[in-house]
Amino acid sequence: MKRIIASAFLALVSTSAYAGSFDAPAGLQLYSLRSQFKLRGVAWTLDKVKEMGIVEVELASGVPDLAPDAMKSELDKRGLKAVSSHFSYGRWKNDLDKVVKEAKTLGIHYAGCAWIDHKAEFDAAECADAISVFNKAGAALAKEGIKFFYHLHGFEFQPGENGTLADRLIKETTPGAVSYQMDVLWIVFPGQSPVKLMDTYPDRWVLMHLKDLKKGVATGALTGHTDVNNNVVLGQGQVNWPEVFAAAQKIGIKHYFIEDESDTVIDQLPKHLEYLKTVKW
Repeated sequence: MKRIIASAFLALVSTSAYAGSFDAPAGLQLYSLRSQFKLRGVAWTLDKVKEMGIVEVELASGVPDLAPDAMKSELDKRGLKAVSSHFSYGRWKNDLDKVVKEAKTLGIHYAGCAWIDHKAEFDAAECADAISVFNKAGAALAKEGIKFFYHLHGFEFQPGENGTLADRLIKETTPGAVSYQMDVLWIVFPGQSPVKLMDTYPDRWVLMHLKDLKKGVATGALTGHTDVNNNVVLGQGQVNWPEVFAAAQKIGIKHYFIEDESDTVIDQLPKHLEYLKTVKW
């Protein structure tokens, strides 16, 4: 009898300890393969993506350098689905109508920006400008059923009047029209907590970049820059992925994109995918 009770207890502990697993589609930010697009061509690179079993992708301006209709055609041929795309800050600011048109052509659900043009240190005036640009972009895209998002890069955590400038960006942009993408490395690198940010703003995060930071790399810098080879295989770096995934699952993030900017991306991609099959929380 004691043996049965002990077995039941161990089963309960096991179930509660591993209550979650990664069951979302594992997407890829195609910027990861920028060198392959340039050196091996569009067909070879997209064939490689399909070969790995990836279905969802995220695009970036100029990667690859194809017109939106041609890009969509190449993706369609391989059964790849562009969920989202990044466009440059200058285009959101000065070419909004054309960006909206391109987003519609691509058939994406999310269109965003990954970098705010700024001086050496991001400041309050640049933050205010970005808030205005993002709110206009969000309103224009909402009319077409597309959601605008901003991808923080770490430099936005400069101190502000009430918290950081990242807090101000989130608080002063329009909920529902402006959402956010969490690149986990670019939250950890400046010394911030991905879980705390998701807990603080649970309704604002809609997309996530899966990127791990090499162990031993110092954190706390607000530069938005680190050596690309500090991108290591998921689970081998500084990020507590079970904790991050549990928080992301709790707030309902549905689209995750591996982004690996390292020189060894082709070797590392299968290892990222294997980790996602095995991680538990």
